[in-house]
Amino acid sequence: MKKSRGRTGRNRRRKHLKSFMDGVNCSHKLEYIKLKKWLKERGFEDSNLRPAEFWETGRGLMTTKALQAGDLIISLPEKCLLTTGTVLSSCLGGHIEKWKPPVSPLLALCTFLIAEKHAGQKSPWKPYLDVLPKAYTCPACLEPDIINLLPKPLQKKAQEQKMLIQELFQSSRAFFSSLQPLFAEDTGNIFNFSALQWAWCTVNTRTIYMKHPHRECFSLEPDVYALAPYLDLLNHSPNVQVKAGFNEQTRSYEIWTDSQCKKYQEVLICYGPHDNQRLLLEYGFVATDNPHSSVYVSADTLLKYFSPLDKQREAKVSILKDHDFLENLTFGWEGPSWRLLTALKVLSLAADEFACWRRILLGDVTSARNEQQALGTAAKICQFLIEETQHVLLQGQQSCDALWAQQTAKRTQD
Repeated sequence: MKKSRGRTGRNRRRKHLKSFMDGVNCSHKLEYIKLKKWLKERGFEDSNLRPAEFWETGRGLMTTKALQAGDLIISLPEKCLLTTGTVLSSCLGGHIEKWKPPVSPLLALCTFLIAEKHAGQKSPWKPYLDVLPKAYTCPACLEPDIINLLPKPLQKKAQEQKMLIQELFQSSRAFFSSLQPLFAEDTGNIFNFSALQWAWCTVNTRTIYMKHPHRECFSLEPDVYALAPYLDLLNHSPNVQVKAGFNEQTRSYEIWTDSQCKKYQEVLICYGPHDNQRLLLEYGFVATDNPHSSVYVSADTLLKYFSPLDKQREAKVSILKDHDFLENLTFGWEGPSWRLLTALKVLSLAADEFACWRRILLGDVTSARNEQQALGTAAKICQFLIEETQHVLLQGQQSCDALWAQQTAKRTQD
C-alpha cells in the first residue's frame, strides 16, 4: 500500500510538473476576466485561447483545442485596436491637430498611453492598461553596469536607443506643456521621462504592423502602429510560421497559423526572422536555439587584427566605410558572414593587390593568400569573442554571487 501511494504521489508530482511545463491557466485572474469582458463589449468573440504562465516564455496564450496549419488563431475587431485614430478621437485630438510642428504618430500613441494611465479608473482603456507590463527589459531600460556587460556592438545600439528616447523627451516637452488645460496636475509630473520611457517601450515592443493613411496633423514618419489587446500576449518563436494582417472584409486583425499546435500548449507566432541582438533591442528577450542567431563584430575588434604600420590601412578603412562594410559584420551558425569575410579580404590585401579592392566588393577572389589570411583572421576573431563571452559570463556570475551574499547577510542581521 505504501508503495502504491508513493507511486501515486510521484505520478501526481509528474502531472503537476508537466502541467506547469505546458502552462498554468491564468484566465481566472481578475485582470484577465475584466479584459475579456471589455473585449467582448467591443465585438471580440471568445476564442480557444487562454492566458497562461509558461516555464520558458512567461506570460502567453494557450489553446484549448489542437490547431492545424491553416487555422485562424485570433481575429481582433478594429474597435479593439488602439491606433492614432483612437488618439485623435480622444480629448487629445484637438491639441494634436493644432500643434506645430506636427507630432509623430509614435509620440501621439505614447502621449495617449501616458494620459490614459494617469486617468486611472476614469480611462475606458483601463482593462488593457492593467495587463500591460509595469516595466520592460529592453536595453533602453537597463542600468549602465548591465549594459557594459553586453557585447560592444550591442552596447552601442543600447546607448543609441537610450539617446533616442532622451531626445524624444526633450523635443516633446513643449508639446506636453501645451496639454496643461486637460489636467489638474502639472503636466511636468505626468509626462516625465520615466512615463515616456514606459510608453515608448510599450509601443515599440507590442504594436502590430498596420498601415494607416497619412494625416496632415502628423509628421511624415510612417503611421504603421496598432496596439492589439489580448493578441499581444502571443509570444515569439523563430520556428513557427503565421500569416497576419488586417482583413478589410471582416474589419479585424487576423492571425492564421501555418504550423500545428497541440491542445493546451502555448500558441506561438513569429515576429520576424530576427537574430537575438534584434530581439533584445526591440522586444527585451532572446530566443533559445534561434536559427537566425548572429554574433556581431565591431569595427574596433576587426581592426585590432591588422597592423597600424600598413601604409594602405587608412585607405582600406575608408573604402569599407564608404561602402558600408564596417557595420553588421557577423558570425552565424555557418561561420563568418559574406560581409565580414569581404571586410577581412579588403583589409588583408597586400600592397601589390590593393588596386583589386573593387573586385573583392563584387565577390571575386583576388588570390589564394588573401583568402587564406582572411579566413585565418576570422578564426582568431571568433576565438577572441568566445573568450570574451566566457569572461563576461564569469563577471555576471560573480556579480550575482556578491549580490546574493549581501542579501543573505542583510537577512541575517535583520
